[in-house]
Amino acid sequence: MNEVDALQAALAGEHAAVYGVGVAGGKLNGARFRAATDLFGAHRDNRDHLSALIVAAGQTPVAAQPAYQLPQPVTNAATATALILYVERRIAAVYGDLVEAAEQAPVRLFAIDALQTAAGNQLAWGGAPIAFPGAVS
Repeated sequence: MNEVDALQAALAGEHAAVYGVGVAGGKLNGARFRAATDLFGAHRDNRDHLSALIVAAGQTPVAAQPAYQLPQPVTNAATATALILYVERRIAAVYGDLVEAAEQAPVRLFAIDALQTAAGNQLAWGGAPIAFPGAVS
C-alpha cells in the first residue's frame, strides 16, 4: 500500500467513524454525551485533514457512504459505548497502516498522533490496553 492509498483508507475510516460516533452519541447523556461530542469533532477534524492531504497529493478524496453497517443495533448507552469502542479499534488499524505507508514525515507524524489518540480513546471507552494498538492479528 502506498501513502495515498493509506490516506484514502484512513479517510474512509474517518467517514465511518464520524457516522458511528454520531449514531452512538444519540444514545448517550451527561458526561458520556459530551465526550462523544468531542470525539465526533476530533474525527471530523481528522477527516478534513486527511482530505486536505489527499488533495495536496493531487488526488480526489474518497467520498463518504450515505450510511454504514453497524456491528449491532444501538439502542442504549451500553450498545452506544460498545460502538464507540469498536470505532476506535477500527480507526487505530487504519492509522497503523498509514504509519507504515507514510513517505513524508508530516503524514507519518499525523498518523502516529492519530494512532496514539485512538489507543487512548479505547481506554477511555472501556477497552483494555494492548501492546500494539492498531495491529491486526
